[in-house]
Amino acid sequence: MTGYRLSHGGGRIDRGQSIDFSFNGKRYAGLAGDTLASALLANGVQLVGRSFKLHRPRGIMGVGCEETNALVQLEHGLSSIPNVQATMIALEEGLVARSINAWPSLTWDIAGVNDRLRGLFSAGFYYKTFMWPDWHWFEWLIRRAAGLGKVPVVPDPQRYEARHVECDLLVIGGGRRGLAAAAQAARDGKSVLLVDLDQGLPSLEGVRTFEKTAALGVWDHGFVLAASEGRVLHRIRAEQIILATGKQERGIAFANNDLPGIMLAGAIGRYVADYAVAPGRSGIFFVNNDLGWRSAIEAAQCGVGVRAIVDARPQVLPELADRARAHGIDLFFSSLVRSAHGRGRVTGVTIEKPDGLSRLACDFVGVSGGWNPASQLWTMAGGQTKFNERSQSFQPDGLVANVEWAGPEPIEAEPIWTVHGGDEKTMFVDFQTDVTVADIKLAARENYRSVEHLKRYTVLGMGVDQGKLSSVPGAMILAEAIGAEPGTLSASKVRPPFVPTAFGLIGADLRGERFRPRRYLPAHEWHVREGAVFEDFGWERPAAYPVGGEDIQAAAEREAAAVRSGVGLFDGSPLGKILVAGPEAAAFLDRVYVGTPSTLKPGRIRYGLVLNENGTILDDGVYARLQDGSFLLSPSSAFADRMVRLLEDLLQCEWPMDVVVQDVTEQYAVWTVAGPNARNVLEALRPSFDLSSERFPHLSVREGQLDGSEVRIQRVSFSGELSYEIQVPAGQAVQMGDALMAAGKPYGLVPYGIEALEILRIEKGYIHVGTDTDSETQPGDIGFGGAIAKKQSDFLGRRALTRRSSLSPYRKQLVGLTSLCGGILPVGGHVRAPSGQSGGFVTSSQFSPVLGRGVALGLVEQGQRRLGEIVEIVSLGRSWQARISETVAYDREGGRLDT
Repeated sequence: MTGYRLSHGGGRIDRGQSIDFSFNGKRYAGLAGDTLASALLANGVQLVGRSFKLHRPRGIMGVGCEETNALVQLEHGLSSIPNVQATMIALEEGLVARSINAWPSLTWDIAGVNDRLRGLFSAGFYYKTFMWPDWHWFEWLIRRAAGLGKVPVVPDPQRYEARHVECDLLVIGGGRRGLAAAAQAARDGKSVLLVDLDQGLPSLEGVRTFEKTAALGVWDHGFVLAASEGRVLHRIRAEQIILATGKQERGIAFANNDLPGIMLAGAIGRYVADYAVAPGRSGIFFVNNDLGWRSAIEAAQCGVGVRAIVDARPQVLPELADRARAHGIDLFFSSLVRSAHGRGRVTGVTIEKPDGLSRLACDFVGVSGGWNPASQLWTMAGGQTKFNERSQSFQPDGLVANVEWAGPEPIEAEPIWTVHGGDEKTMFVDFQTDVTVADIKLAARENYRSVEHLKRYTVLGMGVDQGKLSSVPGAMILAEAIGAEPGTLSASKVRPPFVPTAFGLIGADLRGERFRPRRYLPAHEWHVREGAVFEDFGWERPAAYPVGGEDIQAAAEREAAAVRSGVGLFDGSPLGKILVAGPEAAAFLDRVYVGTPSTLKPGRIRYGLVLNENGTILDDGVYARLQDGSFLLSPSSAFADRMVRLLEDLLQCEWPMDVVVQDVTEQYAVWTVAGPNARNVLEALRPSFDLSSERFPHLSVREGQLDGSEVRIQRVSFSGELSYEIQVPAGQAVQMGDALMAAGKPYGLVPYGIEALEILRIEKGYIHVGTDTDSETQPGDIGFGGAIAKKQSDFLGRRALTRRSSLSPYRKQLVGLTSLCGGILPVGGHVRAPSGQSGGFVTSSQFSPVLGRGVALGLVEQGQRRLGEIVEIVSLGRSWQARISETVAYDREGGRLDT
């Protein structure tokens, strides 16, 4: 324990207000204004954690969001937050924190044996080990060892808030340049928002200020996410963004440079000036730039014992040398720190001087290997960087729409990344994930040439700090190892969020019932009245209408039988309803659908498929031609929203055609009347048009009146029965439902839900995209190849259908599956191939009350060629015998569509 509180200074602390807190079960006292890190240092606590892989002792290294070692589990009541940087935690009364990744205690960590076995844990060891005899033998152990903090076992009790903010100019960074930019924009009459991680910013007229606020990421069109104190999420839209995010110090790799007590030089300066905390009583500064000298001199001026400054350069500004000597600091030029010594904390260093080696005792070391611009948000916005020889750093370069870089001038630094001559296995580049110089050189010998590949192979920069300290040194060490020129390899890509962020905050207001607001049918209360049991199918929809103590399955079978024998009423309101109109509407839809909508006559309907660019089925559904230049699309309820976005994307980004798309899904309710008596029910409500099959055939659409209400009726069927889909304004949904129930009473009309519809559509072999298809299913796999052969023009996904894999005879094809015992086959059950592997699987399965046996659909390799073959279905240790059959199990001729 070497750190202590200075008797004077400390611009951020209030010495008159003491704050009690707990770390690893021991009580300490800090001051108002402290962070957890500064309070721990003031109490002489150097050991704060253990590294991820080797479990080496770790101490506080930085002062802000660059901190990589001091990660704690923060606990307050029921709340428990893992992997929080101690440097970012404002000290509060009663705060409870504990170290992570150590057992049974931080001091005596049994996994510390990993350090002695470090030769077994070189870069990529997990790719080379645990493969024999089987990975699963080791999986439980690896998963138990993985991770740092502990995920809370109870729901997060913290309440998060989300706010939407708009401004003309957003300035990120409250330093000198950021303040100047904000003040000037306010004087120019712009609405200005300034955000900064720090607090105590000066008040600027006309400028809104969010203190203790981190910008998490920058996206296109001026969109920024920012977090205030980890509790408020700001969704910001700005016309212009200025990034004044300052600079970040980096270290130098030398042997044992990870010992507690070794810190960034600039961080030591901040702790001394802001918190009146000295990290020790006798320190050495190892630097290669002038700012490192200033940190050492300012610390000495405040009473911190600085024994020596070791500089890799041959000389320094005379002014700096004179000031250092005035404080009794020994100076070593053209010198390096070869290695650090100590057990559990630093107690001395070996210096490599022009005239040989010497050893100096110390209890802290300040390291400054240069400064990088804090350009992470710049690169997130799409900005490029360019290597700067003077500062040995990657500086923002080029232009980004709506984003301007206002960072500091490059700080000149001597190009030094490692100190040769020591044990490279103890020269740490990424302190949190234990990536060493030896690891990077091993990756180079194994032919890794890309920084992104290096990152994944060694996990360099994949810790909580996202490589703020390690990414640039790592890239430069790799360049040196492969013989590349400095700067030819850039730092690894940075992804949001800029600082560690709780998932609860990212979700903010989208939690519980607000995570995905429930969507209710226009006739929801009608269904409640009829005794519906609801399930979430994207909408709250009736699964069934049980009566007399029925369970869902029994109710569904009763309802399905009623539709087959009489008539049923189904609410299909979530079905997509998208109007596509314009002079080029037909030509546009020809490019979207596998079919050819342009050949469809007004008043008629056609079934069609929509594919993605890989030829995979996205959705199926019908489309109706209302007039020459007007179509009504009916995508599935699950795809309706995505279909609108797809059409808009194609029109705006691919095919700028004279077409308008309007989503009217929620403006209309849909009642489906299905069954042999469906026409009788509608005729009882005095339709204004002829319902006969001659005048209103299957796959037709009519508009008129029914029971005095304006309606649009489509003759389509997802049950295989005579069926009418009646569209009415959403506000008239209950009225129409009541009218249909009354008209159908003489015919025994029953309401039916999703489960009964499943039975009906499986009996008929009708697919449900996403259930009976997967990410590889193409039109030919479900028997739709003929439509493609007939169509001459291009459409979305057509080119992909000519690939070799698309034409393979071994593709999985949709077939029926009939259990030889008449039972229900398990959904997800695999069709065992002769090799013992899976040759397909069951996609849908139900009991058919009209057939008196189970019916199922499945995707089976070469299924259409194997009709009649007996196969084995296996699932969860059980097996069934089944026959591959036609998909249609009931009314194969389709005569019931025109009953």
